[in-house]
Amino acid sequence: MEFKDYYQILGIDRATAIPDIKKAYRKLARKYHPDISKEPDAALRMQEINEAKAVLTDPEKRAAYDQLGEHYRAGQEFRPPPDWDAGFEFSGRNYEDVDLGEFSDFFTDLFSHVGRRSSRSHHHMRGLDRHAKVFIDLRDAYDGATRAVTLHAPQTDPQGNVYLQQHNLQVRIPKGITEGQHIRLVGQGHPGAGGGESGDLYLEIHFTPNPDYRVEGKDVFATLLVAPWEAALGTSLTMPTPSGHVQLKVPKGSQSGRKLRLKGRGIPSSEPGDLYFVLNVVLPPANTEKARQLYESMARDIPFNPRQKR
Repeated sequence: MEFKDYYQILGIDRATAIPDIKKAYRKLARKYHPDISKEPDAALRMQEINEAKAVLTDPEKRAAYDQLGEHYRAGQEFRPPPDWDAGFEFSGRNYEDVDLGEFSDFFTDLFSHVGRRSSRSHHHMRGLDRHAKVFIDLRDAYDGATRAVTLHAPQTDPQGNVYLQQHNLQVRIPKGITEGQHIRLVGQGHPGAGGGESGDLYLEIHFTPNPDYRVEGKDVFATLLVAPWEAALGTSLTMPTPSGHVQLKVPKGSQSGRKLRLKGRGIPSSEPGDLYFVLNVVLPPANTEKARQLYESMARDIPFNPRQKR
């Protein structure tokens, strides 16, 4: 999939205010609307123009897209990073009336989930709910914590320029929360009209990437590096976990890929997940004369062919 430069499509620069974006759109629409245009690619061009307008005239979509677009050029091979929209507040405004089938895969991959995280209906005076994706440490899910969270809420000034308003929060992370769950902050959404109650803010939880752990639901996985003699003969090791150190027994005759399960040591809950250590047998390098002699001795004295079917 290729990256789309919506500013280039409309022939404007990144500093263009929303009223001028709409003017540029109307000018191009008069030229490429399929009902009146004689251009051979009018339908495709009109689709691109409509798509660009849908993003750049919506302050929320535009703010997140601008941050993403700093690192890509039009036509560049593109896959959206999983956290590209983290830290931005989104509402449901102007999202439900978008027919995603009219737009490209690029638009759908970026925006199909934005503003569609809540199906609640509200009284017409109540403010809109807002949604944001945030990252926490895995340790916070084990212990619970209160963390400072900074979000950015797109706003529009009287001239139609989009700017980001910083939103600082102290958020209580409940023990046992899993990836994809939401924390609801009552009254932290859009203000209600005419004195109506404010909407709520929903924080969608994701775990900060950690080189030591991988999470699947409530289960946590870690790689355990062992020497060949530890795997062959067995050993006991003291290993760190998100909830403290544990004594781990490696059974003799273990192979790479073997999983050592610690029941109930995953993310805590009424039915806690498990913690798995996945063995990876690491060979020492034959970079000294003594090491080479030992490997040569093993090759002579141990009848072993790893490619032989057992």
